[in-house]
Amino acid sequence: MARSCEGKVALITGASRGIGKALAIRLAAEGASLGLVSRTLDTETFGSSMRDTLAQLDAMGATAIPVSADLGDPKQSREAIVDAVEAELGPVDILVNNAMSSPYKFFADFSDEEIRVAQEVNVWAPWQLTRRVLPGMRDRGTGWILNMSSGSAELPSGPPYSELVGLRGTVYGGTKAMLNRWTVSLALELVGTGVAANTLAPQRSTATEAVSMFVERGRLRAEDMEPIETMVEAALALCVCDPATFTGRVCYSLSLLSELQRPVYDLRGESLVDGWQPADIPDRIAAQG
Repeated sequence: MARSCEGKVALITGASRGIGKALAIRLAAEGASLGLVSRTLDTETFGSSMRDTLAQLDAMGATAIPVSADLGDPKQSREAIVDAVEAELGPVDILVNNAMSSPYKFFADFSDEEIRVAQEVNVWAPWQLTRRVLPGMRDRGTGWILNMSSGSAELPSGPPYSELVGLRGTVYGGTKAMLNRWTVSLALELVGTGVAANTLAPQRSTATEAVSMFVERGRLRAEDMEPIETMVEAALALCVCDPATFTGRVCYSLSLLSELQRPVYDLRGESLVDGWQPADIPDRIAAQG
């Protein structure tokens, strides 16, 4: 392990499972102390809870604290989340806005409340958490903002629309498109400050607990997924990148790893992941079509 995050404090939302949990493990292995946000400690979703995440990190000897917060609730103070983390661990160096609300419904079927919740989680929470940590980052002359996005933010190609890509994506795709856009503009404002702001999306479906369930039900093919390690490796790259040269990017996991020629390690940063190294990735992307 390179211990590339030694001495740094990282705040990750949506850290009880999936990409957030996996990234927490990897950042801990790289030496970071962690503030981890989820709605509750004990609620189990797709086989994992925040308490499970903390137990795994404790077994690694990592320093991690939980913060319970419902990011879909506009009354939830996002500033208080950062305050809680910094009171225990010190100033936040890395902010990963990973929590998401991803409703897929037809336009006319959405209630206003469902739209508001998605906007709170996908737009307002990242915006307000970023606004809270930025002054300290700018004062110290270093920091990393990573907003997790989605390919649904891209406009479906067409017409004609030969595939139903983007169908029912008005709310999720719309909120992620705004996330991408304001991140890039923020990065432009931060040029020369030592603070990077980027977004990252999976190149293809990532093998999280939730997505794997769709494979089991026959709704998704295993060969259409990328391992969680590729997404985490790409995220780590954006949490340690040089803000002077790598900021304002809307990135996709496999393309970024190929561009950087970055080896892909397991979540402990100990072993290379077979079949998903930079030399393998162009063929993996081509096979996706």
